[in-house]
Amino acid sequence: MILSHPQQEHLNDFLRGLRAQLIDAFEKLESQARFIRTPWKYHHEGGGEIALLRGDVFEKAAVNWSAVGGPSYPLSDRNGPFLARGISLITHMANPHAPTVHLNLRFIQTDCKCWFGGGYDLSPMGITYPEDTEHFHSVARKALEPFGSEIYDNFAQTAKEYFYIPHRSKERGVGGVFFDHLDSGDFDKDMALWQAVGNSFIHAILPIYHKRIAQPYIEEERQVQLRFRAHYAEFNLMYDRGTRFGFQSGGNPEAILCSMPPLVQW
Repeated sequence: MILSHPQQEHLNDFLRGLRAQLIDAFEKLESQARFIRTPWKYHHEGGGEIALLRGDVFEKAAVNWSAVGGPSYPLSDRNGPFLARGISLITHMANPHAPTVHLNLRFIQTDCKCWFGGGYDLSPMGITYPEDTEHFHSVARKALEPFGSEIYDNFAQTAKEYFYIPHRSKERGVGGVFFDHLDSGDFDKDMALWQAVGNSFIHAILPIYHKRIAQPYIEEERQVQLRFRAHYAEFNLMYDRGTRFGFQSGGNPEAILCSMPPLVQW
């Protein structure tokens, strides 16, 4: 059974358009490096594309797209077809003063329901600037204000709880916004919220990068960065739902593991 949705072309156009904007914005921060694109096919239905950048500013950045379907949704005991489409973004910066950032937007459909999920969060690698944290959260807060005064607080709390590393007894970073299974019964409103989160992301991160990527640093700060990257890798491999979904659904391992830092230190 191949699933479809009346808004699927609109959903695809938004995700692909946003991804193109993000790739263009990141490439403009580099002097020469450009994203290398690698398409892949899913063993049931659909596939995706990895876009990977390794440069002077971004030690590693990935902005990936996928639209895959299959006979059984991996994170449910219920059998039945599913379709999942989305984009995911991760950065690992050369300068330890520039934080790692993560974005994910997804739309999941089964034979009986559909929902939106995603968000973005900021992870300084051991060097935290309160003004950067405040800016990042203020952009998210402003983007969500039209949808209800409580939405930002709820999503920020969900991010705080989700991006938590139990064995380290700490959050992965300084938070952001995160939501899953968004299905209020008003599809258009839910989609507008989802799009608002995606459209606000570039305004949340670019001013921070413009401020930090040329900041001088010393080797001791680089070593701190590598140690904190290890914590990031631990979360993604042990607790992240997206990683688990990717592997359990038989996704492309190279795409799933794009979130891994290029260098870490334990």
